[in-house]
Amino acid sequence: MKTNKIAVIGGTGKSGSYLIQELLNKEYPMKLLLRTPENFTFKSPLIEVVQGDARDFEAVNKLITGCNTVISKIGQPVGEEPVFTEVTKNIIQSMNFHGIKRYIAITGLNVDTPFDHKNDKVKAATGWMYQNYPKTTKDKQAEYEILVNSNLDWTLVRLPLIIPDAEHFKTETNLTDCLGEKISAADLSEFLVSQIDDRTFIRESPFLYNNI
Repeated sequence: MKTNKIAVIGGTGKSGSYLIQELLNKEYPMKLLLRTPENFTFKSPLIEVVQGDARDFEAVNKLITGCNTVISKIGQPVGEEPVFTEVTKNIIQSMNFHGIKRYIAITGLNVDTPFDHKNDKVKAATGWMYQNYPKTTKDKQAEYEILVNSNLDWTLVRLPLIIPDAEHFKTETNLTDCLGEKISAADLSEFLVSQIDDRTFIRESPFLYNNI
């Protein structure tokens, strides 16, 4: 069993179960923040469940206590106000309080960085998101800016469409453009777990995609 305990936020989404399984496969102990733990089906001595909402600082702080790394796969609750900046501020505050540096999270390919050279298809997808989901899209961009201005060792992974697939394919990373249209949940989870100890993308926001 690894000694690095992982705090996980958003482990019950459409691809969250793949992340939990990957962490179990690598024998990482973990703490999970769950709004509805009664719906959670994994059973393992490596898993500790904390009930709560990531928009509540006390719940986030309880989750992060005793952990060494935080991974967030939080999604936008349907019909609710954007959550990303609010949750990220809670996470940063708690991590600073506990002296933890490593933070790994996911976001959409619509997020822009100063280093981008997005192709026309990705630019069009970004524009479509701003037209159809303006509040959430702006909130995700603001989340990136908050991380840039933090002192954490963060990695914000930008993703195309996540396919709930346990199969593995060839994956690529790119700091300036997304050259693939999807990523399998298994490949995403493998990459996120690999970043716990990998320093390659510290304070960077790589695109991750399958090259099929």
